[in-house]
Amino acid sequence: MEERLWHQHYDYNVLTSYRFPRIPLQALLDIPCNAYPDKPAIHYYGSETTFWELREMAVRLANAFIELGIKKGDRVGLHLPNIPQYLISYYATLYVGAIVVNFNPLYTPEELTALVKQTGISTFITFDMVVPNVKALTAEVVIPRVIATSVFDFMDGLDISTPETLQMDTHWHHFSQLLDSSQNLKRPRIETSIEDAAMIQFTGGTTGIPKGALLTHANMVAAAHSCFLWGSASMQYSSPRDRMVMCALPFFHVYANIVCLNWGMLNCATMILVPRFEIDPFMDLLAGFEKNIFLPAVPTMINAIVNHPKAAEIDLPKKLDMLNSGGGPIPVEVIDQVGDLGVAYSEGWGMSETTSLGIANPVMGLKKPGSIGIPFPGMDVKLVDLDNGTKEVPQGEPGELLIKGPLVMKEYWENPEKTAETLKDGWLHTGDIAKMDEEGYFYIVDRKKDMIIAGGYNVYPRDIDEVLYQHPKVLDAVSVGIPHEYRGETVKAFVVLQPGETASAEEIIDFCKTKLAIYKVPKAVEFRDDLPKSAVGKILRTILRDEEAAK
Repeated sequence: MEERLWHQHYDYNVLTSYRFPRIPLQALLDIPCNAYPDKPAIHYYGSETTFWELREMAVRLANAFIELGIKKGDRVGLHLPNIPQYLISYYATLYVGAIVVNFNPLYTPEELTALVKQTGISTFITFDMVVPNVKALTAEVVIPRVIATSVFDFMDGLDISTPETLQMDTHWHHFSQLLDSSQNLKRPRIETSIEDAAMIQFTGGTTGIPKGALLTHANMVAAAHSCFLWGSASMQYSSPRDRMVMCALPFFHVYANIVCLNWGMLNCATMILVPRFEIDPFMDLLAGFEKNIFLPAVPTMINAIVNHPKAAEIDLPKKLDMLNSGGGPIPVEVIDQVGDLGVAYSEGWGMSETTSLGIANPVMGLKKPGSIGIPFPGMDVKLVDLDNGTKEVPQGEPGELLIKGPLVMKEYWENPEKTAETLKDGWLHTGDIAKMDEEGYFYIVDRKKDMIIAGGYNVYPRDIDEVLYQHPKVLDAVSVGIPHEYRGETVKAFVVLQPGETASAEEIIDFCKTKLAIYKVPKAVEFRDDLPKSAVGKILRTILRDEEAAK
């Protein structure tokens, strides 16, 4: 690849391009198994599973899958939180050449039905707390195999569930019984090409049916190694024997799948599983571990962690070796708080379509507040005009972000029309509006669909959100465009106040007037106890906008 402006800012040990290993994704598990076979791969509420034990169970389950008739190319749905069974199922699926399809456990039966039909799931692995939803699903669509487990089954000292306690249908399979039925420790001899599909990852959407981004083994391995190499400037100073990764982000989200699960494999890191992020129990859990913890998170999680009363008590800088933020823009005020910790930190940008990664701030090098950073090695980026998407915009001007390289998906699953619309000559049209500065750092201005056109002015909600977070009484905030008879659209802010604080709409508006052009200032403010968020904690602006449109 030709020299790019941003290459000069790579960390000293990061090359401008890499030749990524041409291996299937499941081969990553061999790295810690060979280096530290007896090190815990999983820490789950005090129970531990070594890397060697994890691989043995995955192989046994893979052979059980074959006995059930699961074959190469089949889609296996993982409808699981962060529990050991997810990891065992993940690698078992890959060992038989099948395709992992992630499902959010919070999906309704209607959402599950639509996505199962879309992907033609042959096997569906679920757990005790959502069995009623799965029964409603199977009443609507035939799934040849359903496998059920319990979140308590891999906890030491607790009884293993039974088909009766799980209230399984008679034709379902019990996870632990299925695993025990196979003692074959020979890995299936199924040839896997790096261009084969490894995962179908649904795009984050709140309207319509999400699209399934088809990620190949090459995509996933390149993403895992990109994450590994990008963070190596910091992580090289700790021993792999001591490394841990806090898995509070759900594995069913592509961000966690790469930066927690697959990064964990390459770093021989113990994965501390957190099935559900709740700030008080999380801080208690964090307090129980020593340093060398890598914490991938989203902005709302980071905001909650650094502002928690226990943050000073447990001495966060001594716990964390590195902190990573993704899944959405992090307010500059929160970045400043993270900087005060003195922890290695990187904020990045990515999509399901780019295997979670794409652009990030260097871990040890120059970071610019408000910037998503610079493209990963091997990735190329350009900004094009918003009208036609064909002409590159001048430096400093906003344009749609286009990206290409080894992280870009192969296609949308069985959706050639949308694939052709989004992928053109290898360039992925992201729908994000960005600017590039004179040093090659990129700044997300907003999503094309989120841009507010008020009285003929283009208003980017992120500009407003940044100001709202600067108000000392504000804990969470987001702005949206709402219909307006004269201006077309106007700005409304949704605000969550800090505990114990009170404020008026006028106070918030007056504050914004001191920091924003008048056409950007919110004309309405609504206070809420909380804001709608995705499973990974990303504020769902679309839901609020749709609520307003429905009024």
